[in-house]
Amino acid sequence: MAQLSDDCFAFGGPLMSVDDAVGLIAARVTPVQEIETVDLKNADGRVLAAAIAAPLPLPPFTNSAVDGYAVRSSDLSGGTEQRLAVAGRIQAGASAYAPVEVGHAVRIFTGAPMPEGADTVFMQEDVQLDEAGRVMLPPGLKAGANVRPAGEDIAAGTLALQAGQRLRPQHVALAAAFGLTQLEVRRRIRVAVFSTGNELVSPGAFRAAAQLFDSNRFMLMAMLRRLGCEVSDLGILPDDRASLSSALKQVAGAHDLVLTSGGVSTGEEDHVKAGVESVGRLVLWRMAIKPGRPVAMGIIDGTPLIGLPGNPVASFVTFVHVVRPTVLALAGALQEAPVPLPVRAAFAYRKKTGRREYVRVSLRKAADGALEAIKFPREGAGLLSSLVDTDGLVELGEELTQIEPGASVGFLGYASLMS
Repeated sequence: MAQLSDDCFAFGGPLMSVDDAVGLIAARVTPVQEIETVDLKNADGRVLAAAIAAPLPLPPFTNSAVDGYAVRSSDLSGGTEQRLAVAGRIQAGASAYAPVEVGHAVRIFTGAPMPEGADTVFMQEDVQLDEAGRVMLPPGLKAGANVRPAGEDIAAGTLALQAGQRLRPQHVALAAAFGLTQLEVRRRIRVAVFSTGNELVSPGAFRAAAQLFDSNRFMLMAMLRRLGCEVSDLGILPDDRASLSSALKQVAGAHDLVLTSGGVSTGEEDHVKAGVESVGRLVLWRMAIKPGRPVAMGIIDGTPLIGLPGNPVASFVTFVHVVRPTVLALAGALQEAPVPLPVRAAFAYRKKTGRREYVRVSLRKAADGALEAIKFPREGAGLLSSLVDTDGLVELGEELTQIEPGASVGFLGYASLMS
């Protein structure tokens, strides 16, 4: 398990900026050290433990990029049509059995190795055969056209995949192209998740008139699994300090991260803060972010704990900006901050300085072809429909105080925030 000091997240300021929070996490969280070997077909989504240098060049041999006729460029005269006898035929997967002779062409197919001496390929669509079976080559083709040299993509010995790379299908494809069958990856992060509150019941359970079905826990578990975590569902813990303390103490040693939802505000019935402090150390972060200011982070027996707000939109936003970078740091993954897409605002908005805000929006294409962001018509961090019926978030930086229609704003799609 990750072992952190009790004061590693200590912060003296009244409000922590989003950038400060991410920087603190990246600098002070130690990745898990256990390494696993996985088959290539199971490598998608895992974090590569060691860098991979190209064991061979890609492509490994010089080959034709098209179906056509391979020739020696020295046989071509710049301004007139050439007619060359066709001597030989090379299919993909076959060896180039003989050099191409002076004044001759070789029929060749995409991916087939270039015969010795040939350095240019005419596409079959651009040529014709005469009655004698000679290929008629039009003028103007540059030497080297339609040929893929060995190592054109990646030279042997160069860095191909970095340690900490979260493997995606294209990375798996590259490893396969090198002939690798297994990869060394860091083990999956183990996260315990629970909600707090007597007002919550799990879906399928009896719900009293004054209770709500717990939605946050299922949202958070789904987001964690998208990050490749192993998730333990601890259910709903009651608003009781002793129960919270006991549960936290029990699960901390068996997990790399403990994640809670609800109970981190300053109300009389918000017991997470006191529960954590009775078995570990908690530094309550009041982040300069909206929605989601009340965020708690602490250490229990060396295991980090993050407490997210109970309102679902606030929980979603703070997961993206606090939990996601923490999980990536624990997994030894390279930090990949989502890059906002510039779009045009189709709304007006006012905000305070010194706080980063995230506005839920839908995208539409305007009459002039530009992408416009349409603000969800209602406010409120408890509106799940505002996450379901929109496409993502517009990020408004700390220095901004207002947005007018037509202004350029940064859009973060939900897909980029949950991958």
